[in-house]
Amino acid sequence: MAGIVYYANYLKFIERARSEWVRSLGVDQRQLKDEAGVVFAVRRIEADYLAPARFEDELTVTTALHAVTPARLVLDQTVSRADAALFQARVTLVAMDGRGAPVRLPAALRAAL
Repeated sequence: MAGIVYYANYLKFIERARSEWVRSLGVDQRQLKDEAGVVFAVRRIEADYLAPARFEDELTVTTALHAVTPARLVLDQTVSRADAALFQARVTLVAMDGRGAPVRLPAALRAAL
């Protein structure tokens, strides 16, 4: 109604960017699930809303590796319009098996990192 992007949509934007980031590393998440039974889940997110995006804005999402442990990835993600950061998040992802138990990051992903 106010002509600005709804706050929860930023989470959708960064989710899509994370999937593309993993794909750019050469990891097929569907194949990873089907063959190794490993999926990723968000364990924690810290988010800062810095300025509103407006409808029709062209936005860019950047994703960068902050830290890696045997079972976790911590990523920094930023949503920007031109050179202005609008939203920043630190996202912790965990690798899990089909029962939801933590597992080690797949070797293919570790090698790509």
